[in-house]
Amino acid sequence: MTPSFSRRQALLLSAGTLAGLAAPRLLRAQGQTEITVHYAQPFIYKEAYDAMLAAFAKAEPGIKVTYVTTPNYEEGAQLILRQASTGQLPDLSYQGFNRLRIFAERGLAQDLAPLLAQEGRPEQQGYTPNFLALGQFGGIQAGLAYAASNPVCYFNADLVRRAGGNPDQFPTDWNGVLDLAARIKRLGDGHEGLWFTWNGDDWMFSALLFGHGGRMLAADERDVGFAGPEGLGALTLLERMVKEGGMPNLTAPAARQAFAAGKLGMIFQTTALVRGTLANVGNSFELRTTTMPVIDREKGRLPTGGAAGMLLARDPAKREAAWKFLRFSTGPEGQAMMVKNTGYLPCNQLAIDQPQYLAAFYKDNPLFVPAVKQIPISVPWYAFPGTNSVRVTQTMVDNLARIVEQRATPAEVQADMAAEVRRLLPRKA
Repeated sequence: MTPSFSRRQALLLSAGTLAGLAAPRLLRAQGQTEITVHYAQPFIYKEAYDAMLAAFAKAEPGIKVTYVTTPNYEEGAQLILRQASTGQLPDLSYQGFNRLRIFAERGLAQDLAPLLAQEGRPEQQGYTPNFLALGQFGGIQAGLAYAASNPVCYFNADLVRRAGGNPDQFPTDWNGVLDLAARIKRLGDGHEGLWFTWNGDDWMFSALLFGHGGRMLAADERDVGFAGPEGLGALTLLERMVKEGGMPNLTAPAARQAFAAGKLGMIFQTTALVRGTLANVGNSFELRTTTMPVIDREKGRLPTGGAAGMLLARDPAKREAAWKFLRFSTGPEGQAMMVKNTGYLPCNQLAIDQPQYLAAFYKDNPLFVPAVKQIPISVPWYAFPGTNSVRVTQTMVDNLARIVEQRATPAEVQADMAAEVRRLLPRKA
């Protein structure tokens, strides 16, 4: 059974709940090593991790794995930082790519490069340089990529037709998307045109910023990079979604519920939700996915979301057991289970290439294909430097809310957000 914690519970776990994390515990009577593994977002990952746990138990009967979950990556990062101060860390934690940096800089994440080298050339094990780069921070291999994603558009083909659109010729630019959204909204009866995942973290905002060819911070990381025309363009596009596309101010769960109920024409979100969205929609309408419009055709990029496994165990027996679990989860068998149970992209080349894993999967599952097409323009999810990275993310989300709620203009938000983020950046000599 996987425990799931609210925000308060995740940050205020009782000593009794995590007593087993405070000191190594080798179950010698049963010949088992028990490890605790943390991961975030069980509403996306649970089926994948459960399938992987069952397969791993058969392959490694001498290792018992207990899961601890948090609702999202941000609370997962806060949990690990809190437990690090009390010596109650789990043995393995799957963190969002943009949070690995803080753990590498604090010396919590262990360098996995020597462990990989002991098993032969990483590329021969499916760990290509691009996949390894997703987990490299602070000069070390801070994690192994477990799941990767990029943002895509999910749309209700039935509503598109009713609004006079053609699902086979879906708009490829934001002007066309906003026009179609407005037409869907005009259908009335509570229908909404589109919803863009602006809240939660900075990932989808970075999709708009990178799509304009912009960047989060300057190359030397001494100043913000979104204070220029690219940042203003990204914020202005968000405002246009509200004013021209009629985007409602909804929470992510409410938007997904509205989409599944057939009341929302389009939703822009991570490809990781393909499997869950398909299950929620069922046979209610024809569900399709397509690539996300990129503003600058030459410089435009999209962020790579997802998570990487970070080794924390210090006890030799637990460390060896946790490493085996991490290798299994990021190996071809674990990756195939992850992909088929979510919508994420695989992070192991063997899983992609070898027919017994995923070679035929994408041919039979077209909803998963748009994300694969976007891989060539996908770049790493930016990780802010310093100890305030989580606060930087929340600051950005709070400012984006002012646009969605129409309390401030894009120019006002850009100026305020830049000033606030500057104050949170680490000072450099």
